[in-house]
Amino acid sequence: MQVGPRRGGRSNAPVVVLSLLLVVALGAWWGVDYLRARLAGNGCDALTPVEITAAPDVAPVLTRLAATVPQEECFRVDVTASESAKTADLLGTTASGGPDVWVPESSTMLSQARDAGAWNLPESGQSVANSPVVLGLPDETARRFGWPGKPPAWQEVLDGSPVGMPDPARDPLGVATLLGLRKLTERASDPAAAFTAALRKLNPAPGQFPAAFPATEQSVLARDLVAAYPDVPVRGFDYPYVVLPKASEASRGAAERFLRLLLDPLAAATFADAGFRAPSGQFAVPRARDSRTDPAPRPPGAPPVTDLYAALQAWAGTNLSARVQVLLDVSGSMAASVPGTGKSRMELTLQAATQGLRLFKPTTELGLWLFSTKLDGDRDHRVLLPMKTIAEQTASGGVEQLQAVRPKAGGATGLYDSILAAYQNARQNWKPGRINLIVVLTDGRNEDGDTVGLPRLLEELGKLQDPRKPLPVIGIGIGPDIDASELRQVSTATGGDSFTTPDPRKISDVFYQALSKIMCQPPTCKN
Repeated sequence: MQVGPRRGGRSNAPVVVLSLLLVVALGAWWGVDYLRARLAGNGCDALTPVEITAAPDVAPVLTRLAATVPQEECFRVDVTASESAKTADLLGTTASGGPDVWVPESSTMLSQARDAGAWNLPESGQSVANSPVVLGLPDETARRFGWPGKPPAWQEVLDGSPVGMPDPARDPLGVATLLGLRKLTERASDPAAAFTAALRKLNPAPGQFPAAFPATEQSVLARDLVAAYPDVPVRGFDYPYVVLPKASEASRGAAERFLRLLLDPLAAATFADAGFRAPSGQFAVPRARDSRTDPAPRPPGAPPVTDLYAALQAWAGTNLSARVQVLLDVSGSMAASVPGTGKSRMELTLQAATQGLRLFKPTTELGLWLFSTKLDGDRDHRVLLPMKTIAEQTASGGVEQLQAVRPKAGGATGLYDSILAAYQNARQNWKPGRINLIVVLTDGRNEDGDTVGLPRLLEELGKLQDPRKPLPVIGIGIGPDIDASELRQVSTATGGDSFTTPDPRKISDVFYQALSKIMCQPPTCKN
């Protein structure tokens, strides 16, 4: 009997073949993925980037530690060194872009960056290192104060030699020095006067080379200088590690893992080798005794923000460093001729203003707006000179632009809206380390019917006050149409003052009276 083939034998063959193909495909896929991982050498599909901008002194340490990130962490760190003031400006003016992490020298720079416009910046960060702020002295200068037999101290150096001073508005060393001096003088019978007297010892006279200058302990160690420490506990640089709001979720997570590496005891030796202390204010690794520095523990952390603004305001008053927003009335009445002078109100005002510019330091910042009614579309004001230093305004033809101003024929006085707009702008751009103020030059009262009105203006100005950041309005009014009460109420609401005269011929007297008020700050001049 012939036996034929079984029915099921043929039908199973395709299943077996398909199964084999699937196994081969899976094996090939796994092999390619395994090979890719092996070639990458870290088991990661991609490396998450973490962009860090750091103060120039600490950036090299962060770069060295970035190279130690284990490959299996799946992120890479790129460190860029940049002056903290530049980074603060960048963060304040750039809505997007910039680094994922910022490590400035001091937490005071976070406050200054927020003032520059970075309103969503965290107010604090995790300190990754510490370095006391000292006065750095060459050997020859230090020996005059008894070194190496005894260490020099701040007070004797300030009393006995010219001391340089970086601009506190731009340099965190300047800020730290101010805060140190404030702490040094707070026990005096008149702390404000003692602080001002100490400030006047900074910045040598022209042609006089400073014998000492503010520095960090870390930079003194690197340059073989002698460090003079303050006689009282003063907080130095705390190097806050701040993850910025723009960082992606992946970069944020990687940045936090890198922070853990920076705080690890193994990283402490790298910081110590570069001359930094631990965040606690102590050296993580004991240092050999060296008469150039004092390894005693120093107070960690950042100074109170209130101390920061008070110190900067005192510096501004002492050094007459100002940021002035001028509002100049160009309404039609400014074309009126002034009897006995052969000139118009506008010509006399511009003459006084031009002469007054010479009284300010070249570093003073000045911006000028013109105002009348509907001067720029529906707005009552128009920018003539954007905010620049006096030196920059002079070099770019600002004085000539000012002298070429003419009244708007038929224009009324749009006073209230213009003052409010200028105040809002100046508050938003308030700058620490300067006398921030608004000067209003006008020959009349508000004549704009479509306006916020005086009660609403005073209410809005009241809302914009910040005791830590003074922004007074100085009113200067000339002519018989002036409403002295109006100007006085506006000025008083902002902590300012007003100066008026019904006689336009006295504009120069009134203008210089106002400038003397601006340029003479407490405690030398009392309010």
